Amino acid sequence: MRFQDRIAAGRALADELSNYAANEDVVVLALPRGGVPIAYEIAKLLSLSMDVMLVRKLGVPGHEELAMGAIAWGNVLYLNKALIEQLQIPQSSIDETIAHERSELDRRNKLYRGTRPPPTIAGKIVLVVDDGLATGATMSAAVSALRQAKAKEIIAVVPVGARESCQELSQLVDRIVCLYTPEPFYGVGQWYRDFSQVTDAEVQTLLALSEEQSAKPALQGNGHEN
Repeated sequence: MRFQDRIAAGRALADELSNYAANEDVVVLALPRGGVPIAYEIAKLLSLSMDVMLVRKLGVPGHEELAMGAIAWGNVLYLNKALIEQLQIPQSSIDETIAHERSELDRRNKLYRGTRPPPTIAGKIVLVVDDGLATGATMSAAVSALRQAKAKEIIAVVPVGARESCQELSQLVDRIVCLYTPEPFYGVGQWYRDFSQVTDAEVQTLLALSEEQSAKPALQGNGHEN
């Protein structure tokens, strides 16, 4: 199974999440940047509020696509100690990567959120959305941050993921929604026909559109019901 693009993936996930429609206790949080178009479709179709969950992957030096951990707002740090030991990554390289990604996290917070306050998490059911689950490091950091923020319930939402990573993540969240766990799993982009990079401008546009949607009456002819 391959998705045409992130929009199609978001629509497929919205069908699976229809029981959350128009629930004021539910908030959709996207992991930038790839999770944003998917989260936007879910929030739009189900009449839910949406925001970004700021997390940065810590890539292995020289092999940045491979995650050795992740950071999230709230000073959350997640490290894959087994991978770090296996690859014998020195602490100095880890520290340098963390500093670089924290700088990028701050930049994105200012760019995406501006003067808007972070969303209210305490007591909320949170649908945390990404475009796929490979190692699960980024999602794990997001979940840690959401636990610290006292979310009532955390649902990890992805269109596709590595089976082992999904199984591990299921131990950290209240529920995981993953449409497909194909094997072998070589990477997230393999399961999309169009896996174009999402730009900062697209993220800003979709966040603004989502705010406009939230101001409209709930469930106007989108075909979803409680």
